[in-house]
Amino acid sequence: MAAAGGWWAEACEKFRSARTLSAVESRKDPESEPYRSKYSARALLQEVKQQLSAAEEGGEARLLAVRRAVLEYELGVNHTDTEELSAGEEHLQRCTQLLQPHRLSPDCVSLYIQAQNNLGILWSERDEIKTAQTYLESAEALYNQYMKEDGNPPLDPSEHFMSEEEKLTDQERSKRFEKAYTHTLYYLAQIYQHLEMTEKAAQYCHTTLKRQLEYCGYYPVEWALNAATLSQYYLSKQCFMESRHCLAAASVIFSQAGQVPSAEDNENEQDQQDLRQRKAEIARCWIKYCLNLLQSARKLLEDDIGEMDLFKQTQLKAQRRIEEDENENDRKKAVLFGTSDICDSVLAMEEKVSSVYPLDFQEAREIFLVGQNYVQEAKEFFQVDGYVTDHIEIVQDHSALFKVLAFFEEDYERRCKMHKRRIDMLEPIYSDLNPQYYLLISRQLQFELAETYYEMMDLKVSIGNRLEGLDSHTIKKVNSLAQLAIKYYELFLDSLRDPDKVFPEELDEDVLRPAMVAKFHIARLYSKLITSDSKKQLENMQTSLEYYTFLIDYCEKHPDAVRVVETELELSKEMVGLLPARMERLRAKLGPFV
Repeated sequence: MAAAGGWWAEACEKFRSARTLSAVESRKDPESEPYRSKYSARALLQEVKQQLSAAEEGGEARLLAVRRAVLEYELGVNHTDTEELSAGEEHLQRCTQLLQPHRLSPDCVSLYIQAQNNLGILWSERDEIKTAQTYLESAEALYNQYMKEDGNPPLDPSEHFMSEEEKLTDQERSKRFEKAYTHTLYYLAQIYQHLEMTEKAAQYCHTTLKRQLEYCGYYPVEWALNAATLSQYYLSKQCFMESRHCLAAASVIFSQAGQVPSAEDNENEQDQQDLRQRKAEIARCWIKYCLNLLQSARKLLEDDIGEMDLFKQTQLKAQRRIEEDENENDRKKAVLFGTSDICDSVLAMEEKVSSVYPLDFQEAREIFLVGQNYVQEAKEFFQVDGYVTDHIEIVQDHSALFKVLAFFEEDYERRCKMHKRRIDMLEPIYSDLNPQYYLLISRQLQFELAETYYEMMDLKVSIGNRLEGLDSHTIKKVNSLAQLAIKYYELFLDSLRDPDKVFPEELDEDVLRPAMVAKFHIARLYSKLITSDSKKQLENMQTSLEYYTFLIDYCEKHPDAVRVVETELELSKEMVGLLPARMERLRAKLGPFV
């Protein structure tokens, strides 16, 4: 076939123009005609298709079939882009049918994989996830088979409409082919996520990110956000080294985004706003990392009453010294991202925060300080005005960082001060919150404030006991803290009442445990109030008894609740057995006037 004839040069020119219209010119289309360039591109592709049909008689059948397949593919993508999915599907199916016999040959394999990718995307847009999965897994299998049986850089689809001198180098072919396969993996990661195959999704996401760096095919912001999201998966699996690695890589790659100037100033303003938001989102992932690492260490180290187990601490420190040298190198190999210059920056970033469990206050404090820096960074963007929920969640995380750091602090006075910091950050937010619009957050804050005051009251009692007796100042402080804890627990319980202020007969699953714990703690708090007035003491004991009894009665009426509050129920029964006798003794002391 005389490919060099005048009609062929014209066909190639039209094909090239159609691709430029689709990829470049379409970005400038007005909002009133969003697909103007796409439609113009479609008309050109249809013209080329007609020219090919006219040339079919004298031409080589296989070559023409492949060129027709390229046009069907371009038309399929074009129709999908203009939201005409059925027409898009028809063209893409025709493309794969034409290529089916030759799909493993170097001039067809890349096009076939790209057609399968697009059919996968098309079906996922229809929410037909299983069908999408079939197409994408078929593309993945074809890539692997081709690489195993041939492995040479295959032709890029665009080359079927190029003259010999325009053809791509092997290096460029390889880059484009690998990019197409990276897309396959990227879409598969999303499909597996959708199908809740979380582990497989994470594995594919990691491979995608790695390949994008390797072949320089990524947008820094998108890449960084995907890496930060992946870090949260590793976090859920307690893989702190991998999680930190993803976050460090996310921060390093994200820093490249600020170096890309935007075309227009007003666009630039929006871009800068988007960049600030993404940066704050990555900062929030770092906060979660620090918080999870500290909380997991606490779980390992605490004894039955939530204090530091010194024996476990010594054991874990000895164990860590042995493991430290063995593990690091092995696990690093599995996760390293990118080229050597990126690796160096990532490693430098990683060195700023540990990925091993902190085993004492000093180690915990270093992680806490990193988390706290990211709290400030996240709050710069997520301010109360405009981002109420996000802002409060960040403050709650900040409070949680102080809470877990307090566990590592041996000095009770300093521990108390850390809890006071939590009160100082949570109370103003709670006061400004309208519970009508933010009921769930309001309840969370009520409960956390109550627990914090409760914790401080316990600490003050312990401090006083160590000093052999409570002075009047400490008694006043203990009572004040207990009253504040009761106040917030009562506010939380009141929020569960119906509009007629009636407490529910049966509590919803999500509030059952908090409500029972609140009742139990209020009972305990009333018995902790210190007073020299015996009559008042008797009243407090009576109130305490009523709250303990509520918990027991509720569990008798609703046996399902027992598993949720086993410990509290056991202690309540014990107290209900003891309190009446104590009250009797006190009444006897007070004589007949009570």
